Amino acid sequence: MPITIEHSSVAPDVETVDCSDTPFSNAALPRIDLFGIQIDAVNMSQAVVRIRQLIDQRLEPCRFVVTPNVDHVVMLQTNGDFRQAYRQAELVLADGWPVVWASRKLGKPLPGVVPGSDLVPALFRQASESHLAERGSPLRVYLLGAAVGVAARAARHIECTWSGVDVVGEYSPPAGFEHDAIETARILDRISSVRPDLLVVGFGAPKQELWVHRHQEDLKASVALCVGATIDFLAGERRRAPLWMRRARLEWLHRLLCEPRRLCGRYARGARVFPRLVWQEWRTAARQQA
Repeated sequence: MPITIEHSSVAPDVETVDCSDTPFSNAALPRIDLFGIQIDAVNMSQAVVRIRQLIDQRLEPCRFVVTPNVDHVVMLQTNGDFRQAYRQAELVLADGWPVVWASRKLGKPLPGVVPGSDLVPALFRQASESHLAERGSPLRVYLLGAAVGVAARAARHIECTWSGVDVVGEYSPPAGFEHDAIETARILDRISSVRPDLLVVGFGAPKQELWVHRHQEDLKASVALCVGATIDFLAGERRRAPLWMRRARLEWLHRLLCEPRRLCGRYARGARVFPRLVWQEWRTAARQQA
């Protein structure tokens, strides 16, 4: 059954992901080694099926998903805690065409990007289609992150758009919460009280990955998605790039034009460091083949 990724009125474009031929398997997903991390070589439909499988299995501790882009790759070279979080992630999904382009140039081709901002709506759509077809329980979701009031708006939009999704809680922690043991305990208690199927975390990198990894054993959710600005997009707080820009692989330009002060330094650092990392990967591979 095709999955249609729907966007709100602030981002009305529609994309389709076909899950009809995707096997539902317990086998380990293929991975490639790139930039010192392992990335799952899967497309969007395979990622959706795998996450649904993890939710249905209700394993402990909480499984979490990370989505590396160029900024992540650059930070991973110098941040040991960030690398450790990546090693413990259940799924590592490429969220950026430069990462996919590098994999193909280096002979380790990834099938495509799996952006967190598309993955979450795809999961919601799949849950709604399953709910309508099988009359099963809705997907129980908790939204954690974004500015005060944003997660609540995202929750309202989700429940109006996807009938098979039940937002069982949302919370926007105060600044510096990650250093506050009392606030952290309060957040974990909020999540434990509802035990969601899916925890959508939007603190930004590397805070979200470090926090989820640090508290993985205490997170009473089946799966946690570390997906940056996705809650903002769902709330209409930020606008996705038009569909034609995404298809032309220019979403980075749209985001830079929308948030130049926040992103200019990050993109400049990536443009300086990422080509060097690609060159190092190529040189290492050439030496191994010599």
